[in-house]
Amino acid sequence: MPVNKEVYKQLIADLGSHDVTLVAVSKTKSVEEIKELYDLGQRDFGENYVQELIEKQLQLPKDTRWHFIGHLQSNKVKQITSFIHLIQSVDSLKLLLEINKQAQKDNRVIDCLLQIHIAQEETKFGLDENELNELIHTNSNELHKLKNVKITGLMGMASFTDDMNKVRNEFKYLKSLFNKFRTHNSELRTLSMGMSSDYPIAIEEGSTMVRIGSLIFGVRETN
Repeated sequence: MPVNKEVYKQLIADLGSHDVTLVAVSKTKSVEEIKELYDLGQRDFGENYVQELIEKQLQLPKDTRWHFIGHLQSNKVKQITSFIHLIQSVDSLKLLLEINKQAQKDNRVIDCLLQIHIAQEETKFGLDENELNELIHTNSNELHKLKNVKITGLMGMASFTDDMNKVRNEFKYLKSLFNKFRTHNSELRTLSMGMSSDYPIAIEEGSTMVRIGSLIFGVRETN
């Protein structure tokens, strides 16, 4: 399925007026489709699976900014630290420690977002407020020792529902956490929330980065 160029151009115009970064979710999409969007000027792409990401990264221009947005297992970290631009789905101190360890080997500092569980569905990964508080405050000394990772923001996914009031409240909650913890960490600048179905609400509630796939590429194929 070809990229919907008109939708993409309109998105870029809308997001640009709000100073919001677009991450094009390219999971299951072909190298050809991604290159088509790259040729329109898009540079930030989001992938969910390590192996798929590696295969695409090898075939696409080196200035592509790859975002890992799926659940990342510690034993897979070393496969992406040499090139990843932003890991959006960090949900434990253990994972942060592993990213730091592998980034050190690659002589890189990797930006990371802490994934927060804001949806009602049990299937979503992420830290709750208590776990976030523990990671930021209780483990603050340990975090300061990590020289090869930088926590630059928060990420969350709202419930998959037609109830947009519910979605809005979940985004409001994530923004309140972002504001709260930003007072302790001046490097927190990215709030990644909003997808194809709810990004306008996310932007209204303070998102600085949205992850959009189906609006641009069409509905994903299921394996």
